[in-house]
Amino acid sequence: DWSSDVCSSRSVDTAGRMQDNEPLMRALAKLVNVNAPDLVLFVGEALVGNDAVDQVLKFNQALRDLSDRPQPRLVDGILLTKFDTIDDKVGAAISMVYSTGQPIVFVGVGQTYTDLKQLNPRVVVDMLMM
Repeated sequence: DWSSDVCSSRSVDTAGRMQDNEPLMRALAKLVNVNAPDLVLFVGEALVGNDAVDQVLKFNQALRDLSDRPQPRLVDGILLTKFDTIDDKVGAAISMVYSTGQPIVFVGVGQTYTDLKQLNPRVVVDMLMM
């Protein structure tokens, strides 16, 4: 039963949605339109550096272009995985925030749900200063 009495949180995994694959992006936009989620997070890998900026911008553009609503729902925030391994690619995380105007809500630093952490901006600044 998916009623709100039983389940207060739902997660839809859209793994494999390549930002340049129009049919998959159309399906993603439909998922967002039909389900009307409270929160839409873009999940990207920190390891890909500036490619992640391109990905999140194209995801937002697809949500905008393929929506059937007058006010399309876009990405509300970012979850950046493999954040513990990015070293010199931390600038891409800042670029993602700047280009979307949305925050990094969580960072992944391992393989389990307990490895999802809130981003500590001080860590990012320290990494940039190294």
